[in-house]
Amino acid sequence: MLGSGGVSDGYGIGSKRPRMMESHPYLAVSSSSSGYQSYGYGSGFQSSIFPVVRLRGLPFDCTDIDIFKFFAGLDIVDVFLVTKGGRFSGEAFVVFASPMQAEFALQRDRQNIGRRYVEVFRCKKQDYYHAIAAEVRYDGSYDDYHGTPPPSRPRRSLDKDKLEYTEVLKLRGLPYSVKKSDIVKFFGDFNLTDDKVHIGYRHDGKTTGEAYVEFVSAEEAKKAMCRDNKLIGTRYIELFPSTPDEARRAESRSRQ
Repeated sequence: MLGSGGVSDGYGIGSKRPRMMESHPYLAVSSSSSGYQSYGYGSGFQSSIFPVVRLRGLPFDCTDIDIFKFFAGLDIVDVFLVTKGGRFSGEAFVVFASPMQAEFALQRDRQNIGRRYVEVFRCKKQDYYHAIAAEVRYDGSYDDYHGTPPPSRPRRSLDKDKLEYTEVLKLRGLPYSVKKSDIVKFFGDFNLTDDKVHIGYRHDGKTTGEAYVEFVSAEEAKKAMCRDNKLIGTRYIELFPSTPDEARRAESRSRQ
């Protein structure tokens, strides 16, 4: 069983966006995307709802970690800090794991980061895509992505050593055919057992590409981060600090 307690979640920043869309299929923006179903929601959920908010008034020394702390308890998929002329503009876009999470994020409007109160407001998916396109300076029009992920952008590194750890790690980008034994083997000498591996499943019985793993201690989980971006099959696996509460919520959604 998973223990209780824990701190804010840690997630990867701005990398492998095609995988993000794959892991969260309701994020697909094509109006013709039949068969997609929101993770944790009923079949009537509208796949066109993109769970992004815009932040304004951020301190100019703001980092991704500051935004994670600001939205503590919510499930962040991506943070994009907007720059103009090579300098941070004080604005950011934050993509969440579900539209409901984005709605909760709006309740943080005019709360503080440092001495600055931060505006949090709704925006369109195109605003997020266009901000990315403006930074990477691709040629061509970005008025409509026709259901494809936005272009890749230079990754801002997230120093995962500075995040707080519990005994739980989250894995993302797993092959959809993954088995618990594959994950145990992936962690090699860390002496995991199958009962400490929790693979996420969607309502249709398919895996989400995510899993949670329990280690004997927070220190052991932090050591296991040496496996970050290593391969299972042909897939690079991303690891993030997580919490027992987040793992329990994922298990609960899988059983619904």
